[in-house]
Amino acid sequence: MTTGRAEMPSCPGGEAPYCGPVTTQMIILNGGSSAGKSGIVRCLQAVLPDPWLAFGVDSFVDALPAKLRGASGGIEFGANGEVNVGADFRALDTAWVDGVVHMARAGARVIIDDVFLGGPGSQQRWQMAADGLDVLWVGVRCEGTVAAGREVARGDRVPGMAASQADVVHEGVHYDVEVDTTRTEALVCARTIAAHVT
Repeated sequence: MTTGRAEMPSCPGGEAPYCGPVTTQMIILNGGSSAGKSGIVRCLQAVLPDPWLAFGVDSFVDALPAKLRGASGGIEFGANGEVNVGADFRALDTAWVDGVVHMARAGARVIIDDVFLGGPGSQQRWQMAADGLDVLWVGVRCEGTVAAGREVARGDRVPGMAASQADVVHEGVHYDVEVDTTRTEALVCARTIAAHVT
């Protein structure tokens, strides 16, 4: 997280009430599948005093054309929960990241729910895009067995994804704050995170 107050460009005609001096402009949550990030994001939107937009990697994947699912250039899910992405996926992902960051630069406060399958490389792509913005980096941890149980209960995930991602997505990634949803409710985690939003 960068320090000091960041001055956003003044808003023409006062049209955007959330444009102006702010500190934390983006909150980026990283955690494995079924770690509980989505629930925390909803709670953050409820407990933070200002309006925050929320975007998740799942929404991005859902927005992809069907021809990029299961294709070598798009995104493929293996039988044991592994995820492979190709050049077309990466190009669209770059555009998505840049677009979301542009909203933050325009004055919106933004929460991101992501899965850093590339570890520090995944974090770096956000760091490069958000250069100059004040970002709060949040690690969302959950024991693999608990996440796997949630995965089964949800019924909409590739089996094995939660267990395979539980630890690997955090390797080499640096955070401002970490929460663990293994035995802690989403609202408690959200309040812990909100306490670090300045």
